Amino acid sequence: MGLILDTNALSAVADGEPTAVAAFSSATRIDIPVIVLGEYRFGIAWSRHRSEYERWLGEMLSASRVLEVSEETTRHYAAIRIELKRAGTPIPSNDVWIAALSRQHALPVLSRDGHFDLIKGLRRRSW
Repeated sequence: MGLILDTNALSAVADGEPTAVAAFSSATRIDIPVIVLGEYRFGIAWSRHRSEYERWLGEMLSASRVLEVSEETTRHYAAIRIELKRAGTPIPSNDVWIAALSRQHALPVLSRDGHFDLIKGLRRRSW
């Protein structure tokens, strides 16, 4: 089964966190939302281990697919935002984009963020 990585999952795998690596390794394919890629690159820009993380990220990207936001993604994004607003359970905007890509591609999200569980039809895996 394929997986979409949230930023906390990408970071945990980069840091070699054993249970995150195990969940990651069980996937047949890894997809990284362009949103996650931006968040991760922002984070490593501040790291004193920037060169190591950038090298690791390059290797990760060569073995993964980056999911771009498309017009179809925007339809999922709008539907999710409406559902969350009606339920009174907003979540961070970047996570709505990640959820929209998860719905669009019918793939679970690997994340520690429980607010993904508020989104109907979205499957979240944790570690």
